[in-house]
Amino acid sequence: MKDLINCLWFDNQGLEAARYYTGIFPNSAITTQLDLDSLGHPASEPLTVEFHLKGRPFVALNGGPLFTFNESISFQIMCENQAEVDYYWGELTAGGQESQCGWLKDRFGVSWQVVPTRMVELLSDPDPEIARRVTEAFMTMKKLDIGVLEAAARG
Repeated sequence: MKDLINCLWFDNQGLEAARYYTGIFPNSAITTQLDLDSLGHPASEPLTVEFHLKGRPFVALNGGPLFTFNESISFQIMCENQAEVDYYWGELTAGGQESQCGWLKDRFGVSWQVVPTRMVELLSDPDPEIARRVTEAFMTMKKLDIGVLEAAARG
């Protein structure tokens, strides 16, 4: 197998979305566009846009309004600190919608989970009471707050 690529179906905003995402994530770029004007696609919107986010391959397909995004698929952003959580949360909720427990939908309807790695560490603690308290804390949040999670872990 050569690669495993995420394909995102857009109505007609694939290029706009690829530009948006590559502007947010480091080590990201648009690599290729497939323009098919002869098949009725407007010149301003290619049929597909290939891009990389943090080195991972994606394709934006302008497939029309038949399918839309929902929460059954999401992308996790593992953040090393609160500044990263705040950055990605702010960038991706701009024009989008906050949900709960670190989940959000961006302005294109794509679901993301902005997760501090510290939360994963706390939930993996061998003491089940720590994991319980941290779980109770994050269930009440929209954007996850590492300080609040650590305070919950301490009891």
